[in-house]
Amino acid sequence: MPRNTKPVSPTSSEFTYLGMDIGGTKIAAGLVSFPSGRLLIQETIPTLPARGGEAVLSDTVELARKLKDHAAAAGVDVQGIGIGIAELVSLEGEITSEYLIKWRGLPVCEIMSQIAPARFESDARAPALGEALFGAGRPFRNFVYLTVGTGISYCLVIDGQPYAGAHGHAILVGSAALTSECLSCGAIQDQVLEDVASGPALVNRYNQRVTSTLATGNEVAAAAANGHRVAEQILSSAGATLGNRVSFLINLLDPHAVIVGGGLGLAGGLYWDSLVSATRKHVWSDISSNLPIVRAELGENAGLVGAAATMWKLRTSQGQLTAQNFARD
Repeated sequence: MPRNTKPVSPTSSEFTYLGMDIGGTKIAAGLVSFPSGRLLIQETIPTLPARGGEAVLSDTVELARKLKDHAAAAGVDVQGIGIGIAELVSLEGEITSEYLIKWRGLPVCEIMSQIAPARFESDARAPALGEALFGAGRPFRNFVYLTVGTGISYCLVIDGQPYAGAHGHAILVGSAALTSECLSCGAIQDQVLEDVASGPALVNRYNQRVTSTLATGNEVAAAAANGHRVAEQILSSAGATLGNRVSFLINLLDPHAVIVGGGLGLAGGLYWDSLVSATRKHVWSDISSNLPIVRAELGENAGLVGAAATMWKLRTSQGQLTAQNFARD
């Protein structure tokens, strides 16, 4: 059975949407009631993307049907499905990359819409919206949401609305190389942030230096917390490298705050301390150097709550538009 967080009993004035957060490690799904943003029930399964897109899609459909059936048994109607995915997503909700989840070109939206009306969103913008509406972003007019886990992405939120860019691609902060040349020896370095500071990067860097290997970034963080010297060095350098990039975003975008989510971003400890310290060190303006840098208030649920909220806002705006047109006619 799905794990209950609250009774599946929205009030008569609320609407229930299914939110799904599909990342490289796990698929999290939950029923969310609006406009309160209450998470009613949730469940998480592993993604295992190496199996291929068809297998991941089959699991996603099965999980969505399971939660919808659970809602129906409680007399709750699921109005729609919002799906955040760790890929590029266009302004129209079309998946435009297949770095992790091999769904590009598959009729995934049509298949999911057989369960309930569905729409895809970037897994950077979805949690940013969740935090803007119901989490740590509420006090701030503008903020940067940073998600750190299997990958590293960002989203600028302006007046409560995630900024998507011209094509929906304004999320990339850790995937492309930054090229630099050593002024002393002339060596060229193409550093990719996700190769240094993401969860898989921590594992790869750690396992290259030890005989007893680990499997996840959180395990490396736990080793560092227990005083393992190699793990400490890797976490410290990873956090510092990420902080350098976050300070670049602050210098470029001038937000009121930075909100950090994702499995690794929420872990705390040496990684977090190094991230915050390096960020503040490299912020150019002394006015911005002390801006709030906080963890996502919705925690690991930010993605699924935000994905559901994306669909709720879309459906609400369409309903309001229809009502306005009807009134004019």
